[in-house]
Amino acid sequence: MRPGGNNSFPAEKRVAVVTGGNRGIGLEICKQLAANGVTVVLTARGEERGAGAAAALRRLGLSEVLFHQLDVAEPSSAACLADFVRNKFGKLDILVNNAGILGATFDFGGLDLDKAIEGKNANETLEWLGQHTVETSENAQECLRVNYHGAKNAIEALLPLLQSSPDGRIVTVSSSFGQLSFFSGEQLKEELNNADRLSEERIDELAELFVRDFRDGELESRGWPARADRFMAYKTSKALQNAYTRVLARKHASSPLRVNCVHPGYVRTDMTLGTGELTVEEGAAGPVAGAPSLAAGRRHGRVLRPHRTGVLRVIPPKASGCSLFFISTS
Repeated sequence: MRPGGNNSFPAEKRVAVVTGGNRGIGLEICKQLAANGVTVVLTARGEERGAGAAAALRRLGLSEVLFHQLDVAEPSSAACLADFVRNKFGKLDILVNNAGILGATFDFGGLDLDKAIEGKNANETLEWLGQHTVETSENAQECLRVNYHGAKNAIEALLPLLQSSPDGRIVTVSSSFGQLSFFSGEQLKEELNNADRLSEERIDELAELFVRDFRDGELESRGWPARADRFMAYKTSKALQNAYTRVLARKHASSPLRVNCVHPGYVRTDMTLGTGELTVEEGAAGPVAGAPSLAAGRRHGRVLRPHRTGVLRVIPPKASGCSLFFISTS
């Protein structure tokens, strides 16, 4: 075991795919998995950046890190990745869906970011950032295409290989922004919360409806996250990810496959413009913990969130569409 590893990983060699692995939380997930003896296929849309990230990890002594190009928004790209994994390894043990975009751009109007957020706590910083976002229907469509459909594309392409593993794990990096409390429509919240009646096809329909309602200016009247609260597409994409996780977990309840979401926390990354509370090492700890050890309690179809106090708390499912577990990262 390499320095920094832990004993929760089995001795048998495991293979992982990490989407969006070239920077931020994704890169750190690759690093931590590889440090625990897992063979990691680091994927990214950009060939140069992805290959460079994998090479940088190998220079750290993490020799079992490979790169393969992946555009999660393209099913054909996911199929190509699946062919590579099948031909090289014959199975897949861990899939970490990390690739994602914010679905918004920032416009600070010439203000200095560091000065503007000086002295603000996390909630105040997020509120300030939200007040300086620009969100278009094109942004919204691309956000759903990458965050929701992209994760689904990767899962569908790699699922047969995960089922070839005796202990396959799917871990999707979600967000507390996916909580259903951000939705204004009670009927929509109830539908997303009812995993027993919800289907993959209906979630796809809801994704299309959101994009249409965004374009038509009908978000609030249809019960979606309100424009005044900002990050509407991101919140919706993560809520749909959570719903899809529950449906997938229910579908595979009798198999060894475990399916979960993890909220990494408010992490200092490019997406947050470096304004988060947590380091990437802390943010990656939750997804990495989800890879080898969640099966001990048969936790399945859940959203997990690392919390520094180390207290395990359960939030009622109606709050998020899933149960939220708070796990210590220390």
